[in-house]
Amino acid sequence: MMKGKVKFFNVSKRFGFIAGDDGKEYFVHQMGLKEGVRINEDDTVVFDTEDGDRGPKAVNVALDDGSSSDSGADEAAPAESEDEAGSEEEAESEDSADESEEESKDE
Repeated sequence: MMKGKVKFFNVSKRFGFIAGDDGKEYFVHQMGLKEGVRINEDDTVVFDTEDGDRGPKAVNVALDDGSSSDSGADEAAPAESEDEAGSEEEAESEDSADESEEESKDE
């Protein structure tokens, strides 16, 4: 597997180019992306290489771990955790409010 950085990717035309760590430029077509993968400019990716009709091309393209991407796949998990934490805080606040009401009734 090769590693590189997306130079550009045109979503409407469904192709782009990746600058490989070996210094070569690789053509990438949307069909060369692994299922569910979306790439954006400056994403770090890993890929296999093949000889294309017009030069080297990238296939089996996937986002590299730790890649900064707008795809949201890796970023969704922390957001869910934050939401869960917020829900727990709300539940604790409600419990405190219930306890305060009970104390008021006892007086």
